Amino acid sequence: MTTGRRTLRTLLGVAFCAALASPARAEPEKRALPDYDGRGPNRTTPGRTALWLPRLVLSPFYLVSEYVVRRPLGVAITAAEKAELPRILYDFFAFGPDHKAGIVPIAFIDFGFEPSVGLYAFWDDAGFAGHDLRLHGSTWGKDWLSGTATERFHLPNSLDLTLTATGIHRPDFAFYGIGPDTRESALMRYSADIVDTHAETRLSFASSSALETALGYRGASFGHSRYDHQRSVDDAVADGTVPAPPGFREGYRAGFVRERLTLDSRGRASSQTGLRMDLSGEGGADTKHAPASGWLRYGATVGGFWDLGDSGRVVSLSVSTVLADPIGARPVPFTELVHLGGPEMMPGFRAGRLADRSAAVATLRYAWPIWVWLNGSLQVATGNVFGAHFEGFRAERGRLSTALGIESGGSRDSIFQALVGFGTETFESGAKVDSLRIVVGARSGF
Repeated sequence: MTTGRRTLRTLLGVAFCAALASPARAEPEKRALPDYDGRGPNRTTPGRTALWLPRLVLSPFYLVSEYVVRRPLGVAITAAEKAELPRILYDFFAFGPDHKAGIVPIAFIDFGFEPSVGLYAFWDDAGFAGHDLRLHGSTWGKDWLSGTATERFHLPNSLDLTLTATGIHRPDFAFYGIGPDTRESALMRYSADIVDTHAETRLSFASSSALETALGYRGASFGHSRYDHQRSVDDAVADGTVPAPPGFREGYRAGFVRERLTLDSRGRASSQTGLRMDLSGEGGADTKHAPASGWLRYGATVGGFWDLGDSGRVVSLSVSTVLADPIGARPVPFTELVHLGGPEMMPGFRAGRLADRSAAVATLRYAWPIWVWLNGSLQVATGNVFGAHFEGFRAERGRLSTALGIESGGSRDSIFQALVGFGTETFESGAKVDSLRIVVGARSGF
């Protein structure tokens, strides 16, 4: 509502009160109140009536987002704008007359792993229109190095072609064992060198739906970890405490092809109410152990979304299943199994916390706008990993994952995230909280 409309309503209210205080007169004929807002009568609909329950349940999180996050951010951003700080920073980190290129310092902390600092560089329309470049480099000393280079071509007919190369050398990867009943106390570490390079096409259609196809190469080798005085996987294997994870000793080098189909009914309308379905599959052929070696990983997610009052506050419920099968006699490398935890499903667990041949997860999520470029989210998920084709699946072997966080929107290449999450043991073990995950910083969204 504009200031003028607020003033007009105030004046009308004052005049009405003055009329009530004046001596009694013959009552004039009543007339309908003009529709100053142009919104029409305030009708009570079944949808509006049904909102009281989610509003009541989610009110604590609204209060946190409103008074702990959004309003303090609003005060800080307003003060920064008055001081022209955003413009100063924007001009400093972005180059060129249209600010289509720039370099930004980044940092990322995921408690339980070594932190990292680095640089994110971008160049839109590099050399010609529709050609974008992205570089993302991070480090925490000579034993922690990561870099990603992306080149993207925006082609006609809503088609994108993306070329991506990633290299990672880290000493702090976590391994807890394989199966649904692993414990937090079983944590071990390993180092890894990973290379991933691929070409990917993305064809967008029907507004929010898309078909993605990727062809590439991925190689990995694993070794001893000296991280934080915690036990290394190779030491545990050497003394017979645990069997060697599949592929740990020899690593792998594999070509792969990946497909993903997303069907989304929501389109680009203002309302986010609708349905979404994701179907994905990846096949990898390990050339290091040819001819009969590799994996096939495939899954599906179906979700429904309800935009409460078309306000951007969205409640969603989704169900996901993922499976991994070996190609040939050799087992699936342990890093190519189905994993839960980290930035994807069940984020209350650390990355690598749960691994096996299949997984089933149900997630209830509430997302709401905090500021122009920040969104809040609260999610509760239940599920777990299981054996081949859900072998050993029982509802009581599920776990709970809860997470509350904020995340930036608008860029798929680099994402700011702050999150606090918790994970539990299985229900049949008492569902006690045994996992805490805290994340702050900018991560790659390549």
